[in-house]
Amino acid sequence: MASVTRRALSRGCCRRLAVVLALAVVAAAADDEGSGPNWHVVSVAALLPDAVCTPKRAAASNSSALSVVHRHGPCSPLQARGGEPSHAEILDRDQDRVDSIHRLAAARPSSTADDPSSASKGVSLPARRGVPLGTANYIVSVGLGTPKRDLLVVFDTGSDLSWVQCKPCDGCYQQHDPLFDPSQSTTYSAVPCGAQECRRLDSGSCSSGKCRYEVVYGDMSQTDGNLARDTLTLGPSSSSSSSDQLQEFVFGCGDDDTGLFGKADGLFGLGRDRVSLASQAAAKYGAGFSYCLPSSSTAEGYLSLGSAAPPNARFTAMVTRSDTPSFYYLNLVGIKVAGRTVRVSPAVFRTPGTVIDSGTVITRLPSRAYAALRSSFAGLMRRYSYKRAPALSILDTCYDFTGRNKVQIPSVALLFDGGATLNLGFGEVLYVANKSQACLAFASNGDDTSIAILGNMQQKTFAVVYDVANQKIGFGAKGCS
Repeated sequence: MASVTRRALSRGCCRRLAVVLALAVVAAAADDEGSGPNWHVVSVAALLPDAVCTPKRAAASNSSALSVVHRHGPCSPLQARGGEPSHAEILDRDQDRVDSIHRLAAARPSSTADDPSSASKGVSLPARRGVPLGTANYIVSVGLGTPKRDLLVVFDTGSDLSWVQCKPCDGCYQQHDPLFDPSQSTTYSAVPCGAQECRRLDSGSCSSGKCRYEVVYGDMSQTDGNLARDTLTLGPSSSSSSSDQLQEFVFGCGDDDTGLFGKADGLFGLGRDRVSLASQAAAKYGAGFSYCLPSSSTAEGYLSLGSAAPPNARFTAMVTRSDTPSFYYLNLVGIKVAGRTVRVSPAVFRTPGTVIDSGTVITRLPSRAYAALRSSFAGLMRRYSYKRAPALSILDTCYDFTGRNKVQIPSVALLFDGGATLNLGFGEVLYVANKSQACLAFASNGDDTSIAILGNMQQKTFAVVYDVANQKIGFGAKGCS
């Protein structure tokens, strides 16, 4: 009897194994045909942005979340036709930023930032895509002063000092809102020259007892002004609750500002230095922040202070480097295309390191890694005889989908140390200028020694969690929904 039972069990196991193997063969065949789970099958119309706003409240870790929309999209309060940069201009400026990051990595002296661990509930801000502002960054609305003035500012994980344009101004560019007037705020004060905040500036000076700051960005945009303190109000623009306020917030009151800031009222830094918004807010909200960048100009995202993470977030270690201490590093270890690992040694990624940056648009990879990715992606795309299109600035692998209703695009996944994976949607794989020019949204650094950069194209729709307290970075799929 026992022998019969064992034979029956054996036959049952064999049948189940055969079913599993058959399913695996079917899945592999589907992938080979471009229709399996490792391919994106999308309509060409879906690759292009909608013309109508379809607002949907972005998910965030708390009730005070603010919406994020594309600056020039139909949902944007700043919508204005004309004057926006072309795709080539956006990508050329993106290269300026990348060049700046690479220069900083080679020359920046070492410093560290405080990581407070005590916190109250987090707070969230609305982030909007800022391409038409003359930047490739995202923007949020904050309240400054007492009574508060709502201002629209770029937020940037690669910068530390926050600043807005102020009255009186000797050389301010035209911005969206009236200039911030310190004389109208009862809580404003200038930072004196002897204050610690002034001594910590990379580039500062003293004038009439007031601390002066100067910041020059990679594209040679520049801001100069007085270092100041005032009350910063976070959360929805209708809120002025003291629970969402930072007293004595240190920022720059710019009075001589030039460059590619477009019509933004200023810039807020989320870097790792003590003067950044993230560091100043850490004692109140927790050492960290998260955001979800919207998928398109018709969608919304959020920026949330505090390190709360969605349940589906998967983490990788946050790496600290002395050459660029303000940046957030992580270890990229591999890439998959259509479910298959691209043949690149992990040492190719490990040697230069990888920084995650909200201000860089296109992800930059070491030359060997990019060449392997491009070869694998282009090889799979050749199955469908897609017409090649001319290169678009830094993007050299482009396709013309004119006349097609539907396209098959191989999936791309970025693999990080510790098991975190970014499974990219088609909107994070292709940079689409128009139907006749859709390009692989990655670029080469031109060498294997410059820092790799995870750009915002590949971060879209994910909840990206910067858990500074526990020194880790997480990614949660469908973070804006």
